[in-house]
Amino acid sequence: MSLKQIVFGSSCEASKASSAASLVLRLGFGLAMAFAHGMGKLPPPDGFVGGVRGMGFPLPEFFAWLVAVLETGGGILVAVGLFARPLAFFLFIHMSIAFFLAHSGQAFAQRELAFLFGAAMLAIAWMGTGKYGLDAFFAKKD
Repeated sequence: MSLKQIVFGSSCEASKASSAASLVLRLGFGLAMAFAHGMGKLPPPDGFVGGVRGMGFPLPEFFAWLVAVLETGGGILVAVGLFARPLAFFLFIHMSIAFFLAHSGQAFAQRELAFLFGAAMLAIAWMGTGKYGLDAFFAKKD
């Protein structure tokens, strides 16, 4: 598998239905990630930086910014289908950390959102964009 296939891999042979399903999933979860989660963390509030510090991350300000940019920029790029697979994978890792570390000890009802976002991002990382994303457009260009 080439680097181009890993980064821009989009299953261009995908059916219209599966491509449409990927589009709906990317738009819904990507835009929600960007605007419901990421935008509120730009710039990272002191409480969020403190939470990152409390989890034991070194350089908590750096990691707080990294998360805010990943959620905002990554969510938008996943929604439009550009670098969707690698970004969705990083967002899956991020949501796994949120589920297992940031919200550990809480009832599932309080951790459910991180679980759902993580599952959606893992699905996007596996599926790619289908025909309706910028990754598919660039994958066709040689």
